Amino acid sequence: MKKTLLFTYGFLILLTISTALISNLVAVSGLAVGLIMGLSMLKFFLVSFQFMELKKANSFWKGSLIFVLGVIVLVLISLK
Repeated sequence: MKKTLLFTYGFLILLTISTALISNLVAVSGLAVGLIMGLSMLKFFLVSFQFMELKKANSFWKGSLIFVLGVIVLVLISLK
């Protein structure tokens, strides 16, 4: 269990560094925004399912979290 948490934590750090690199190296474009939003979604899912133990929750809560996050990301991308 502890090994899985450490692996997830390390992966979150790697995703955060890659997000910072993308935002600094790539000019603001639709591709950069899409990549950053995709990485942010992945980080959100990792935190919620691994550290908040949503993986043990009812299917309704899992589905509603995925649906609401998808709507939020689609709205934010469409504003760009």
